[in-house]
Formats: sequence, structure tokens, C-alpha cells
Amino acid sequence: MKYLVSSCLAGVACRYNGTASLDEKIQELVEQEQAKMVCPELLGGFSTPREPAEIIGGTGKDVLAVTAKVIKKSGKDVTELYIKGAYKTLEWARQLNVSCVVLKEFSPSCGTKMIYDGNFANHKVYGEGVTAALLRQEGYTVISENEWMEQL
Repeated sequence: MKYLVSSCLAGVACRYNGTASLDEKIQELVEQEQAKMVCPELLGGFSTPREPAEIIGGTGKDVLAVTAKVIKKSGKDVTELYIKGAYKTLEWARQLNVSCVVLKEFSPSCGTKMIYDGNFANHKVYGEGVTAALLRQEGYTVISENEWMEQL
């Protein structure tokens, strides 16, 4: 298996608001069995749709270091579920022996370079989500759907 990809990029309506972010080329990879889909948030125990959440006090790396949290818009701390989903995604990457992980930019799980700033004001900052941070920490190549498209 070459790729592990965010399920929403392959057309699965699993984003927080019940939508997908279909990328037809990524969907083709899955159909050709060159990629497997994963949704860290669903693996962590969330359902779809769900309340939006953002990282407060840092980035995914800080969440893993227990110096930042993932908080729902209503104020509920959901850090544990994000960490659980990240580690389950890591297990999948290891089992599938993938060479590259393509994740959805801006997500508190999957953001590879940019995430929302934690104020729920649609403002993005440099940083990565919890799953992206863990996978990189473990040596995986992690890119966004935009970077993947640039490589084609």
C-alpha cells in the first residue's frame, strides 16, 4: 500500500459538518487500491456531523506534549478523542506499511501546515493537527491534498 488518505478527500462525508472534500485523483487512488482511507476523528470516537473543534494554546505537537488542548466550540475538552484517533491512525499506517499520508489541511487532526487559531473566528495559523504531528514524529511523510496535487 502506497498511501493512507483522509477519508473526506476520497469522497466520504465524514467532516465535522457532514460533508466531504472530494479530490477525484485521491478517490481514484482508493479505487485502484493504491490508497486506504482513514478518518482520525471517527477512529477517535466522534460521529458525523459533530461540533467544530480547534486546538487551543498551540498546535498538534503541543497537544501530544500535553501543553495544548482540543476544545469544541461549546467549550468541551475533546483532547483525549483526538489523541486516540491519532494513535489509531498511526497503527493503520504501520499495519499498511504506507510510504505517504495525505491529510486534509486546516483540520485539528489532519492539518499539515495550517490549522485554525483556536478562536473559532475562521483565522488560520501555521501549525499541524494532532494526527499529522504524531505521524511526522514517527517518521512518516505527511502532506496535504494541495501538496499532493503539486506532485502530480
